Formats: sequence, structure tokens, C-alpha cells
Amino acid sequence: VQLVESGGGSVQPGGSLRLSCAASGLNLAYYAVGWFRQAPGKEREGVSCITNPVSVGDQKTYYPDSVKGRFTISRDKDKKVVYLQMDSLTPDDTAVYYCAADRDCAIIDAADYWGQGTQVTVSS
Repeated sequence: VQLVESGGGSVQPGGSLRLSCAASGLNLAYYAVGWFRQAPGKEREGVSCITNPVSVGDQKTYYPDSVKGRFTISRDKDKKVVYLQMDSLTPDDTAVYYCAADRDCAIIDAADYWGQGTQVTVSS
């Protein structure tokens, strides 16, 4: 099983990036998927989660206050790729971003499956 993030890069403050999370050996359509980030010297922070479309019919999404209104998590039409649209980025958003998959957003912090991470740098 492998989760692969893509879409990271460098952007100026106020800019946008869209991260993608895809999986091999695992069908994300049957899992809740979360995005996390970790900046140097800081603890890992969850930035969003989208519920398991099988167990939760209407997709629900969760965000901490630090990114609410700026970040949007979504799935593609087949529900196999999960995106994180990040707008109005600030230097505080600079971190390595990871996606993770498990049965439920309630336990996503201890997810069974993690990607290798993609770097996001916000700088002028």
C-alpha cells in the first residue's frame, strides 16, 4: 500500500496550491482521508479530513480554525483521488504536507496509511 502526495511547491503569500493524494494497493473511495502538515520544529497538525463515502453517505469535511475558509478538501468523481485546495497562503503554511487514510476521520491521527509528504513553501 502506498499513498502518494503531489502538487507541492513554492508560492508567494496570497497564492494558491492544490495538493493531490492518490493510492496504490488501496482504494481511497472506501476510506476517510486526512491532510496533515509538519513544519520544522513544530508538531504535526491536522489540516483537514473528508469522511469515508461508504460509511458516511453525505461527505463531511473538517478543518481546524487555522485553515478554515482557506483550505478545501475534496475528492475526484471516482473518489479515488483526494485534493487539498489551499488558497490565501501565508508563510505560516510552510510545511511538509502528508495525506493519510483510515476508516474514519475520528481516528485519522493514528491512520494506518501515510504518504511520504510534499513540501509547500510560502515565501516572498
